[in-house]
Amino acid sequence: MIAKGFTEPTARIKALKAEVVNAVPEVEPYRAVLITESYKETEGMPAVMRRAKANEKIFNNLPVVIRDNELIVGALSVKPRSTNLCPEFSFDWVEKEFKTMATRMCDPFVITEETADILHEVFKYWKGKTTSELATSYMSQDCLDCQAGGVFTVGNYYFGGIGHVCVDYGKVLKIGFKGVIAEVVEAMNKLDVNDPEYLQKRAFYEAVIISYNAAINFAKRYSKKAAEMAATCTDPVRKAELLQISKNCDRVPENGATNFYEACQSFWFVQALVQIEANGHSISPGRFDQYMWPYLEADKSISKEFAQELLDCLFVLLNHVNKTRDDVSDQAFAGYAVFQNFGVGGQTEDGLDATNPVSYMCMDAAAHVRLPAPSFSVRIHNQTPDEFLLRACELSRLGTGVPAMYNDEAIIPALCNRGLTLADARNYCIIGCVEPQCPHKTDGWHDAAFFNVAKVFDIAIHGGKNRDGKQLGPVTKPMPEWKSMDDLYEAYETQIEYFVSKLVEADNAVDIAHKERAPLPFMSALVDDCIGRGKTVMEGGAIYNFTGPQAFGNVDTGDAIYCIKKHVFEDKDLTMQQIYDAMEHNFGAELGAGCYDGPFVRLSTDSAEPAAAAMESVSVSSEDSMESIINAVVQKILAEKGSNLSMSVDTKSAACGSCCSDSQRAEYDRIRHILDATPCFGNDIDEVDMCARKATQVYSHEVEKYKNPRGGQYQAGCYPVSANVLFGKDVQALPDGRYSNAPLADGVSPRQGHDVKGPTAAGNSVAKLDQLNISNGTLYNQKFLPSAVAGDQGLLNFAAVVRNYFDKKGMHVQFNVIDKETLLDAQAHPENYKDLVVRVAGYSAHWTVLAKEVQDDIIARTEQSF
Repeated sequence: MIAKGFTEPTARIKALKAEVVNAVPEVEPYRAVLITESYKETEGMPAVMRRAKANEKIFNNLPVVIRDNELIVGALSVKPRSTNLCPEFSFDWVEKEFKTMATRMCDPFVITEETADILHEVFKYWKGKTTSELATSYMSQDCLDCQAGGVFTVGNYYFGGIGHVCVDYGKVLKIGFKGVIAEVVEAMNKLDVNDPEYLQKRAFYEAVIISYNAAINFAKRYSKKAAEMAATCTDPVRKAELLQISKNCDRVPENGATNFYEACQSFWFVQALVQIEANGHSISPGRFDQYMWPYLEADKSISKEFAQELLDCLFVLLNHVNKTRDDVSDQAFAGYAVFQNFGVGGQTEDGLDATNPVSYMCMDAAAHVRLPAPSFSVRIHNQTPDEFLLRACELSRLGTGVPAMYNDEAIIPALCNRGLTLADARNYCIIGCVEPQCPHKTDGWHDAAFFNVAKVFDIAIHGGKNRDGKQLGPVTKPMPEWKSMDDLYEAYETQIEYFVSKLVEADNAVDIAHKERAPLPFMSALVDDCIGRGKTVMEGGAIYNFTGPQAFGNVDTGDAIYCIKKHVFEDKDLTMQQIYDAMEHNFGAELGAGCYDGPFVRLSTDSAEPAAAAMESVSVSSEDSMESIINAVVQKILAEKGSNLSMSVDTKSAACGSCCSDSQRAEYDRIRHILDATPCFGNDIDEVDMCARKATQVYSHEVEKYKNPRGGQYQAGCYPVSANVLFGKDVQALPDGRYSNAPLADGVSPRQGHDVKGPTAAGNSVAKLDQLNISNGTLYNQKFLPSAVAGDQGLLNFAAVVRNYFDKKGMHVQFNVIDKETLLDAQAHPENYKDLVVRVAGYSAHWTVLAKEVQDDIIARTEQSF
């Protein structure tokens, strides 16, 4: 037998896991109250000092919680899997959702009336003071219009704290927070008072010292709490555990770790404190096996079983890191995703295989816990032991969507192409979903924006106009006037150039706002070379600085381009006008976005106009009925056009059913079937795949022309989280036969159900996308039938698919190993699948918390077999 199977987790781990699965996430007020008190006390101080004083207030006063069965402690919230807020970044969206957050479609959080009252008072202070408000003030109206029009949405940092970083955990394990403070003191003593940046550097160093002294006290408070609990504990086993916890927290992370247990506890305090400082997205542990193995190797007193249980505890704890976003953003990040990427395997800095026993233990931990976090990843290279790859495939067969697999042979040269040294590139880790970076030397500003390439092509089709008829982009030839492929590409490239420039404007505005209002001294001290440069990460203190917006819809665009190329210019069986007319009527479907898919307001002049523009400015909650929404829209239009107009409202779309004859609908449907039957990306057909390659390159080459305010370069990525579903709603029908508003392809994956030639052919197509130039990361999903990878032969076939794809220079791949029938049953009977975890995009999530439309998208993915 090649497969080894996985052992059962301990009773402790089962109990800790159950607490996560059964948790009802809440919004808690503690951090928001503390930071507001601090900011009121520090008016007039430099921004970095205000942050330090806020850290001091929060670290010294946040409630201390030790839960039953915990061996590693340090809670971010009082209640399991709950979250605190960071009003310094944004707050108004929370207040709007006080009554709806618990019932919204994705990622609901309970907000009690008491908490809502507290937060309402807290938020009064922050009006006009947030980073999001400052960022918005820097953006032009054109830039804001592009976002409102659905072309792109600025990433997490617009409304939240800085994340997407891997700090130097190994440094803390080695020298402790006391060692970090000593390093800062040494740097302060070397300051030159004649340096024009002397005052700013001194303030930064003082802020770090304040923050790290408070962080030491944070751990001491847990030591005291554990000792107090031990004093009253009647269970001798738990009493001994609490005493050991108290001893550990008294020593680390103030000092370096002396054994594996201390190293685990020290690691967690770093992870927790970085989150508490700003609750940033994707605070990723990075190459955990590399910095933890020396402590396990040297620890001769710990049993293998206890070491494994400690790792399992850490995997559970990572699921208690949670955050809430606004309703729309949560649809893009459905599943309480926090993206703490946790990696093993790969190479050493000098190119040798880096696999060690902790690498395999982490796979066991993922099998034991089977929860959405962490985003567990493995690095594969051409010298990776077969045992390691087969074990990773065996773990993937469990069906939780982990591990995601990354290819050293593609990522290392891609990073070197961006200026990393070979040693730093070999040492890369994965951040967030799929983004590679050199750990603790990089501020990658990953996930800087969702950029909807298909939306841009949609706008190009309409001569630069959005679906509401507004001229959103430059005036270019609309699709009916395209007389050649050169006309098509000229329109597409012109629109890409314009909208990327507006994306850069938005990202730079957010970048500057964080520098001015929210520097992070605690996190910065663990990123090289902030201490050496005397600068925070936000000021460009990191060695490597990037901004990485990610695209999606590029595969849909490639397929659309090929359909035009084949049918209009090669086979000539359809005209440009025929395809355009069919698209404008949504191919004769019942509900047509080409005809506008929303309420229509009928005026006395017998004209009809979409209500979308009016609806955008009408406050709507999930509790409002369609009738009340329409009434609000009617009143707005009457106010604008005159109250003497008579009006009627048609709440049905003016779809093709009401504006087209039966023969017209039949003709549009015939055209769609021709387009949908056209060879498409994902089947290893060069002439098709090259269209997707070029569509993607137009975007990535435009992005890399720009620099960011921290002195670094922009780099493109291609991954959607689950935004391919949400932002597909902004895209009208496309020339590939896709209906209006339908989900787009996820990441660099072929369109759902269109890769019909098997997993190797699909992988070959994806590998043709010039992924080495998409250095901010690519995301490729595959779904296997469990029967296809069953048994030893199935395991060998599974590994061979990965090796083949990576030999072709594919960057990343991840798998759902589950059948459609199981997912459909879970959709119909969620009560029977409470702990079912699936791969969504660059993360896994509990099936039952996903919106139905996201579930449908996963169900629609092609089920591969051999």
